[in-house]
Amino acid sequence: MLSDSQGRLQDRRPLSIIDIGSNSIRLVVYEGLARSPTMLFNEKMLAGLGRGIVSTGKLDPEAVTRSMEEFRRFRALSDQAGAEQMYVLATAAAREAVNGPDFIHRAEDVLKTEIRVISGRQEAYYSALGVISGFHPADGIAGDLGGGSLELVDVSGEAIGDGITLPLGGLRLQDMAKNSLAQAARIARDELAKAKLLKGGQGRPFYAVGGTWRNLARLHMEMTNYPLGVMHHYEISAESAANFLKQVAKAEIEKVKGIEGVSKNRRSLLPYGAIVLQEIMAAMQPSKIIVSALGVREGFLYSLLDEAEQKADPLISASEELARLRSRSVTHAHELVDWTAKTFAAFGIDETEDEARYRHAAALLADIGWRAHPEYRGKQSLNIIAHASFFGVDHPGRAFLAMANAYRHDGIFNEAIAPEIKALASPRYLERARVLAAMMRVVYLLTASMPGIMPRLKWEQRANGVLALVLPASLADLYGERPAGRLAQLARITNRRLVLAVEGGPSMSVK
Repeated sequence: MLSDSQGRLQDRRPLSIIDIGSNSIRLVVYEGLARSPTMLFNEKMLAGLGRGIVSTGKLDPEAVTRSMEEFRRFRALSDQAGAEQMYVLATAAAREAVNGPDFIHRAEDVLKTEIRVISGRQEAYYSALGVISGFHPADGIAGDLGGGSLELVDVSGEAIGDGITLPLGGLRLQDMAKNSLAQAARIARDELAKAKLLKGGQGRPFYAVGGTWRNLARLHMEMTNYPLGVMHHYEISAESAANFLKQVAKAEIEKVKGIEGVSKNRRSLLPYGAIVLQEIMAAMQPSKIIVSALGVREGFLYSLLDEAEQKADPLISASEELARLRSRSVTHAHELVDWTAKTFAAFGIDETEDEARYRHAAALLADIGWRAHPEYRGKQSLNIIAHASFFGVDHPGRAFLAMANAYRHDGIFNEAIAPEIKALASPRYLERARVLAAMMRVVYLLTASMPGIMPRLKWEQRANGVLALVLPASLADLYGERPAGRLAQLARITNRRLVLAVEGGPSMSVK
């Protein structure tokens, strides 16, 4: 079923995944299979299937009944959203409970599809793929904490090391420790001693995956008054994490700022999640904690892509999609990518790999706010970019993208723009954002935001260190004071002598 909305990518075919965990069951409908998947619909229930499994060996009977009712609803929602394919993954509780096979059989009847009961090794593998798909590149230890188990695996670029599954999920640990946090710490320490791979993570990041750890990170954001409420690639220093986790692990969770934003069903598990993370840090000695919003579901989707799609840059892919959906011309956006690359080279501005990627993405995103009133295009664009579902970019890089677009609309010398976002970017990133925005401000006045002009512009080195932006004679009518004025701004912030010229015709000195 194709959407009648122009706000959707018409070449995508929706698909859904149901993730049956020990604590929660979640339905996610994605717009389609893509390198940077977009959620079309997202719904969950905190079923608690694994509650009590340590003592009974069985799935919680009340949770089983509630789950069957929800599966019926999830199937209907998936159909309503137009999902052409449904994948169902079941993890620790369903694979370990004695009544797990019966539960799976009943669920398959309701959902009308096969359920994949994945092993602990498979769960670690898909979790690692989720982290690999979301970072550029990932290099550290990934840990996925669910309700029933903890999966640990070493990731380095696209390489996945051996993984291990430990019975340290929040619900299971709470049951094993009989609600004693001191006992939980001893259990976690003993179990993590089996994870020899943690020693190989010393001085490298730990990638935290799973709802419990994401909620802890949300509380850390509140405690530190962090200005950007984006969970993916949120970083916590080892020292800050240690102090924060110590407070949570003492069961002082109700005193933590922002706790009201965490559902009451989740709160009781937060101290156990904090204890597990404390013991991981003690065994691993990581450089920092990095939160991943991607896990088993996204790793499974990533596994369905072909090799070429897997190698695509997720940030560029997502920026390309926004350009297709929101810019006046996606061709113009691609021309801007090429033109800014040539302009950086002409100016002798060097770029790291990430800086080149971020410039590429910023150029693709430069026109996504054009439908807003001109006075608010900068604010709207900044807000969209700062909070977009982007992967493969850290928070300083996200701030660079947002500020480049804000400066492009609101002026490169406007110091009042988004101080909270500016605070996330390094001085170098802010300087680069201004320079890139100044270049965009020149070329948008020469192109009317339409394609076909930028490939015909060229930079020429002239006498006395003057650099000329040259229009072909056939475009002489575009020559004028306004673009020359914008070029003067570019000259000022780059400390260069620039002129606007027509091939074989006049030139206008701007400095």
